Amino acid sequence: MVARIFSRGRSLALLAVLLVLYLLSWPVPIDPVVWHAPQDLGLVDSYAPNDALAAATIIDLGVYEGPEDIAGGPDEMIYASTADGDIIRIDQDGKGLEPFVNVGGRPLGIDFDAAGNLLVANSMVGLQRVSASGEIELLLPELDDRSIVYPNDVAVAANGKIYLTQASSKFTANAWGNDYAASLLDILEHGDTGKVFEVDPISGSARVIMKGLSYANGVAVSADQRYLLVNELSHYRVWRYWLQGSRAGSSELVLENLPGFPDNINTGLDGRFWIGLVAPRNSMIDAISDKPWVRKVVQRLPAFLRPSAVPSSHVIAINGDGQVLMNLQDTSVRVPTITGAHENAGHLYLSTLFGARLAILDRADFVEP
Repeated sequence: MVARIFSRGRSLALLAVLLVLYLLSWPVPIDPVVWHAPQDLGLVDSYAPNDALAAATIIDLGVYEGPEDIAGGPDEMIYASTADGDIIRIDQDGKGLEPFVNVGGRPLGIDFDAAGNLLVANSMVGLQRVSASGEIELLLPELDDRSIVYPNDVAVAANGKIYLTQASSKFTANAWGNDYAASLLDILEHGDTGKVFEVDPISGSARVIMKGLSYANGVAVSADQRYLLVNELSHYRVWRYWLQGSRAGSSELVLENLPGFPDNINTGLDGRFWIGLVAPRNSMIDAISDKPWVRKVVQRLPAFLRPSAVPSSHVIAINGDGQVLMNLQDTSVRVPTITGAHENAGHLYLSTLFGARLAILDRADFVEP
């Protein structure tokens, strides 16, 4: 009996040693970078909890999952990019759902140019342009002397210039199966391979205008065409890049220490920019931001123990200086993982990363007369 107990104890000790060795030394794809997360103040002041989104109407999209971005078309229809490569469109009141075109891959950010073409940041294909009749063109297969590896969002200026974010050049949707899996790796590593490109569709030229971003996400052009706003998801902040004036070509931070991960940013009305906070910040990620070796250990844990997006419903509107103008939430989380919002004269349309639904909020419910 004693020998049996001794043998069992020795086996358990060996297993414990092997587990420690695995957690400390097993190869992982991330090479974490030291950074210092700002203190998470939570949902206070301009971000105080509310149920402003409770009045939203939920639209069932049927088989169409993950309407990640929304844009208003020249035909006055509302377009959305979905997980299976379909671009769908609906009437402004949420009725008349129909497929427009399947662009393949995983379309994320979308925007229309002045000619009525739809520009698509396709995380698995590249930058695409779709005509009003549904003809698909790979607009620029190479940027910066290499293939586009992870397009995330796109915005078109009045002069036709296209602004495209590349979330990461290390962790790509193609390599890791989908953009969500790739984003979790990039967030945990906290690298700086995100970029913003300026594309001239006439000459076919492209140039990098911002780089060194930790997961470059949403991009939007101001209504007066003077600047861009760019979301840096892993740093919980928003940049302004000047396109015109004496500061053209320079960038500056306008909003920091957000209470969640900023995903898309879309130009709204009356000087507003809408930002979807796709998930609240993760206390574990913040606590180990300056401990790279611990983040490697976390990556070695089973997937269900690693940090992941916590369902929430939160969208904000800011002005070009980063002042929070509106803060809309839903504590019941009927529409989780809100990636962004599209605003027109009658409604606010909320996009989401997961689920076959989108939400429509009547203008009277978020703008005072």
